[in-house]
Amino acid sequence: MGGSVREVAAGAGGGSYLFDNGSAHAGGQHRCLAAWLDPVSVGELLRAGVRPGMSCLEVGAGAGSIALWLADQVGPTGSVLATDLAPLPIAARPALTVRRHDVVREALPEDAFDLVHVRLLLSHLPEREAVLARLFAALRPGGVLHLLEFDAEYAPVLTAPDERSGELYERYRQAKLRAFGARGSDQGWGRKCAAAMVRAGFVGVEVSPHVDMLAPGTPQLEMQVHNTWHLRDALVREGLTDGELAELRAVFADPRFRACSNVVYAVHGRKP
Repeated sequence: MGGSVREVAAGAGGGSYLFDNGSAHAGGQHRCLAAWLDPVSVGELLRAGVRPGMSCLEVGAGAGSIALWLADQVGPTGSVLATDLAPLPIAARPALTVRRHDVVREALPEDAFDLVHVRLLLSHLPEREAVLARLFAALRPGGVLHLLEFDAEYAPVLTAPDERSGELYERYRQAKLRAFGARGSDQGWGRKCAAAMVRAGFVGVEVSPHVDMLAPGTPQLEMQVHNTWHLRDALVREGLTDGELAELRAVFADPRFRACSNVVYAVHGRKP
């Protein structure tokens, strides 16, 4: 994912993270997230001036698409360390090292990296501000942290086949928010993370918000289809039925359905 589904498992206050890399639906989740968010991440990293010879860290590397891209950009003289609580197989690159690591409980080398990239991870960690301090310490002076986070509290339906479909989608959204919140996740943290970076000591903090469309055939909406399967147990605990989830999948296939995506906040700041 860049934003691992397993990196957060040990840190979630109410139990393991809802997304599990061992699930049959994890591959689809990673694929949709990469199709949606890699262009945003790559654009922000290029704007920051990624170049050969840099030492980079990606925390919660997921399926590794950004770690691989970084390795291609900084190699052969640079390096990328990709960490995850339970690393997935990632294609080999001479500049890339993949390591099992718990960012909540285990130290990182200090003053070691020119660039740190973290995507869709810190919002799920109750210890997110302590982890920000750890990432700050891991950067060399002048080094840059890039975060990509959702404000998942914003994702309104725009058009639906009928009133019931729109109401069902909103119930689904609220059930997801409750399920993640019960595990210590702050699903609105995307709009708060720039201020958190300032508190952590970063300077030159800049924010770029991105909003996309959820429509049939887009990776943004396909990811929601995967979520109805991947999060089925949690959604049922929050009051949805299997029949309603099946109905929701049919709504997602209807060309009349449109919704806004979560707001995606790309945030970067520099260590003085």
